[in-house]
Amino acid sequence: MKPVIAIVGRPNVGKSTLFNRFTKSRDAIVADFAGLTRDRHYGHGRLGKREFIVIDTGGFEPEADAGIYKEMAKQTQQAVAEADVVLFVVDARAGLSGQDHDIAEYLRRLGKTALLVANKAEGMREGAQLAEFYELGLGDVLPVSAAHGQGVRSLLELALDSLNLPSDEDAEETQEEGVIRLAVAGRPNVGKSTLINTWLGEERLVAFDMPGTTRDAISVPFEREGQKFELIDTAGLRRKGRVFEAIEKFSVVKTLQAIEDANVVLLLLDATQGVTDQDAHIAGFIVDSGRALVVAINKWDAVDSYQREQVQASIDKRLAFLKFAQLHTISAQKRQGLGPLWGSLTRAHKAAYRKMSTPQLTRQLQEAVQFQQPKRAGMFRPKPRYAHQGGMNPPVIVIHGNSVEHLTDAYKRFLEGRFRQAFDLVGTPLRIETKTSHNPYAD
Repeated sequence: MKPVIAIVGRPNVGKSTLFNRFTKSRDAIVADFAGLTRDRHYGHGRLGKREFIVIDTGGFEPEADAGIYKEMAKQTQQAVAEADVVLFVVDARAGLSGQDHDIAEYLRRLGKTALLVANKAEGMREGAQLAEFYELGLGDVLPVSAAHGQGVRSLLELALDSLNLPSDEDAEETQEEGVIRLAVAGRPNVGKSTLINTWLGEERLVAFDMPGTTRDAISVPFEREGQKFELIDTAGLRRKGRVFEAIEKFSVVKTLQAIEDANVVLLLLDATQGVTDQDAHIAGFIVDSGRALVVAINKWDAVDSYQREQVQASIDKRLAFLKFAQLHTISAQKRQGLGPLWGSLTRAHKAAYRKMSTPQLTRQLQEAVQFQQPKRAGMFRPKPRYAHQGGMNPPVIVIHGNSVEHLTDAYKRFLEGRFRQAFDLVGTPLRIETKTSHNPYAD
């Protein structure tokens, strides 16, 4: 699983700037005043081949007992609980404060791996200004400048090395060959644990009519018709404003990790509640992760014909980007509709790992161009020449040619439809990339 790094500290020390450096994005809003970040903010980073999840937090006041600062403290405490390593950021220019002592004492009490980061330390590497931070008792002070990028890479390497994580090769060896990792994801109380219990034929997981019963991602081995599965029951994902209770402190990050580590994800919806914005957010994360996907509407037996029409309409409206995924209506409690569901899950897994030869892809591309040429871009019309497969899970198709970077999104969707039909790519996202040929005489 991807390691988790949490960035904590008092307000306005540069936590969000450091977050943006790690994720190579501008996802976190940065401004020169305190208290801008309030909720936890999750992002993905990469250092070489090593990937990680980073959490940006609001200004931390461990002793806050009222108002927005109390809620911000709860968010930060949950981020620390979810993290494998904590980066405690202080302001090298403003110096040590009483609030820094409170945070350091809180981290020492937890016994969590923590690195002390002195931000805004440009020009201070040899200076005595950093000496005062040693009294926090958290070991060496690591000077960085998040705004200028100084020392950020070394800090990240140190944070990841401190975890003693297995290499990618070791991780692959520990995964049993031929086992399909199936994650069941969805909002709280949609019936994820009930569905897995029904598959297993025993009360293996706690299923109770109260949201938040599952606190962690639970893995259960399972075999069906000779195919081995690893069933992963994930904790339900809630809206940001509702992830305060300690019972859910692990749910968000564990669910995100379980989805990314899975081969196939079953997105479970609740027919009695319809499709919510949160369902769409979870579906979007699954697609962004590139995981094969099947959608199932649970508790279908508990709604009448009018409610069923409403659910179908809300799916067409809010989950229109999941047209590639197969949809099933089931009742986990009454064991209805579960047979066809397995067929779709295996089909989606096969599609995610399908091998497509370059001659076949090029033939399909040329036939598509003959059927409908791309629109002109200025004086020139893009000319796709050939295509090859650039990856699996999800399948990636790389199109080469002249000016292909000007292919419109509509034309890429047209090509995607042709490729899906030709190679039976049902239940998996498909990514199309373009690479324009270089003209050696351009200079």
